[in-house]
Amino acid sequence: MKLHSERPFWFLNNGLIQSYPTLENAVTADVVVVGAGITGGLIADQLTQHGLSVVMLDSRDVGCGSTCASTALLQYEIDTLLQDLQRWCGPVANDLYRSGVDACRYLKSISDELDFDVGFRERPSCYLASSEADVAKLRVECDIRQAEGLPVEFWDADVVESRFDFPAPAALWSRSTAQLDPYRMTHALLRRVIDRGSQVFDRSGVCDFRIGENDVTFVTERGSATGRYGIIACGYESQTFLPTKVAKLQSTFAFISEPLSHFPGWPEECLIWESARPYLYLRTTPDHRLLAGGEDLAFQNEALRDSLLSTRVASIEKRVRQMFPRIPFLIDHSWAGTFAETDDGLPFIGTHDERPGLLFALCYGGNGITFSVLAAQILRDHLLGKVHPLASAVAFDRPSLKYVDK
Repeated sequence: MKLHSERPFWFLNNGLIQSYPTLENAVTADVVVVGAGITGGLIADQLTQHGLSVVMLDSRDVGCGSTCASTALLQYEIDTLLQDLQRWCGPVANDLYRSGVDACRYLKSISDELDFDVGFRERPSCYLASSEADVAKLRVECDIRQAEGLPVEFWDADVVESRFDFPAPAALWSRSTAQLDPYRMTHALLRRVIDRGSQVFDRSGVCDFRIGENDVTFVTERGSATGRYGIIACGYESQTFLPTKVAKLQSTFAFISEPLSHFPGWPEECLIWESARPYLYLRTTPDHRLLAGGEDLAFQNEALRDSLLSTRVASIEKRVRQMFPRIPFLIDHSWAGTFAETDDGLPFIGTHDERPGLLFALCYGGNGITFSVLAAQILRDHLLGKVHPLASAVAFDRPSLKYVDK
């Protein structure tokens, strides 16, 4: 299945950064990671850093699945408000939000280490109240986050209008957030993984897999990869390896402008999103482009998704021009992508009772990259014989799902 329409920006902008071989024989390693996008890259980087050998398999060119369609807003905030998450899973909700702050810091640290610019830029985040009815909830949310030491301020309507070129009833202004180029980051991580002696194969989709007593084997069209452990990190396509579906598919639409000289009425080129669902989201890029997306809808099929691209992008464009009348942007590229989301806004990370021998990193929702950092840490600890303190909060049988389903 095509995960996105033609011409996602990150691939167009960067081209084929590096080529990787197709698997054509039998290889072995401590761990086989299925999926060589940003999630698989962060996991493999952690594992090889701790001395484990890794073989990575991807059915496409590296980074050309959901990774190159991602808009890569890095936020500690989860699509589910902290106040709601606290009701569903208790105090661990606070730790999940703090893990997002830690993930952004971690991504900054490894971006500084990598051998080329991956577009990481620290940016504040502005979460807009879409209506007056949302203001009280945002006030409560701000109080709860501040009590937990999270970097957030409440802005009333007067403050919003004094900072932006558009009005809004209120907003939450947060620090410890950022943005990056997920395609460049993926290739930079895999370069480091290869330098540590591990192997990456693309155009090597898994046709079958066998779980033995002490190993897992993944069979491709021309070869096989066997490891003591197998990690499934191929986005919503990971559901192929599960007995039942665990997420709902959504389509989203985005465009990116031609480079601009400045962004009047947009303080600090902050990340922008809103309380409405589905929500509009905006960011800029290091080469001074405006990136906007939204108009999400339930995924039905690729043809319908792609046929809606022009009308959905036109709707996003109209909204952005109303918000920023002094930014005379021209659209350069647009694309549609499909992603998965869960009932509580959290990922699924770890083991599954019906798939012994496999570990999963299903980093669904609007926080896929920061969730991928958490997945890398949880799976690293599992393979090293430790238990990460947040492992149970994102497990397949986590308590929060019982409440969300009601």
